[in-house]
Amino acid sequence: MYETKLRKYRKERGLTMSELADLTGVSVGYICHLENGTRSNPSIETMEKISQVLNKSILEVFFK
Repeated sequence: MYETKLRKYRKERGLTMSELADLTGVSVGYICHLENGTRSNPSIETMEKISQVLNKSILEVFFK
């Protein structure tokens, strides 16, 4: 569910997965897994890092 929003918000910011990874300190592979739905339940720390870079709340990216 959040996979689509994560990809959408990343693209809205004009970021590649690699750029998002660099800005968050989260690996490209993990971001790819999150966007493809092959990994679920990211840690609160990971959600915070990604949400901050995307200028969205954790709720917007991962729960709504």
